[in-house]
Amino acid sequence: MLSHIRRVPGRTNRILVPASAAGLLFSVALLVPFPVSAQESPMIPLPAAESAGGMPLTKALASRRSVRAFTEAPIRLPDLTQMLWAAQGVTQTAPTPAGWKWGEWQGGLRTAPSAGALYPLELYLSVKAVEDLEPGLYRYAPREHALARVGDCGPGELAGAALGQRAVAEAAAVVVVAAVHERTALKYGERATRYVAMEAGAAAENLLLQATALSLGSVYMGAFDDEAVRRVLRLPEGQAPLVLVPIGHPATGVGGR
Repeated sequence: MLSHIRRVPGRTNRILVPASAAGLLFSVALLVPFPVSAQESPMIPLPAAESAGGMPLTKALASRRSVRAFTEAPIRLPDLTQMLWAAQGVTQTAPTPAGWKWGEWQGGLRTAPSAGALYPLELYLSVKAVEDLEPGLYRYAPREHALARVGDCGPGELAGAALGQRAVAEAAAVVVVAAVHERTALKYGERATRYVAMEAGAAAENLLLQATALSLGSVYMGAFDDEAVRRVLRLPEGQAPLVLVPIGHPATGVGGR
């Protein structure tokens, strides 16, 4: 007997979940992937991320500070690549134990843990000054390790939706961590709100530590108007912004906490 009927944002179909076989959800979900914005351009491949070397984790932990003032110097594309990968990069694509079909469809296990390997997070990048990348708004595609341009919203415009904060306006780029809660709710119901928030925090911390390891400044930010951010980014239905992470070269003499 069918016990639940849930409507997935952005789709006209419904997913029917048998009470005695909730695992069937993943098989159904695999057949109809979640939509991406119709505005997206062809994928822009990114340089391969490094998975060895660099600053020791203990030093990055001790050195990380919240930086809210940046110079106008651009960020290198390889450094940007490394930060996106640190937040949501794919780290394992080989076959895994049974019951992990959804994660396999999503491209593989990632750098940040996810309840049920459901990966509800979507990363957007608002660019002002990144070498070899035009200003504008991009979506990070973990499976392809690539960017797709989705709009023209730069940090200056985004700052208006973030209460006019200087860190957003001055940043060379701002990573927006958004989420499709329904991906997790399909399995975990109301508990998904907590699980998605936990995952966003883990992904953001990975990004902050990677920025520190690259001698870049960043800040973990939750002060913004949710609806205004959704509007300026033109997020698809069902996606909610959770975190903003402005990134850039720290201004001389500016400390952090």
